[in-house]
Amino acid sequence: MRLTVVSVHGLGWGDLDDGPLLDAMVGRFDVLVTLDRSLRYQQNLATRPMTVNLVRCRSNRMADLLPLVPAIEQAIAHGTPGTVSVVS
Repeated sequence: MRLTVVSVHGLGWGDLDDGPLLDAMVGRFDVLVTLDRSLRYQQNLATRPMTVNLVRCRSNRMADLLPLVPAIEQAIAHGTPGTVSVVS
């Protein structure tokens, strides 16, 4: 599987709230990987044409995230648009 990864900040979208961010993703991205635990409760993700992977880890530091990369890749490979997968 080949993935292209970009960050919200790298796209200049860092100031977007969740709804506008998800709207901006439509037609450009298939998957959102996030640590935002409240996203699935604040947005109706079932109507969105992307998969959301919620990563649960101690922090967003690389040392905490790297061990989860294989599980994140699996969640991406098996994701279905409009769903949320929790990776921990």
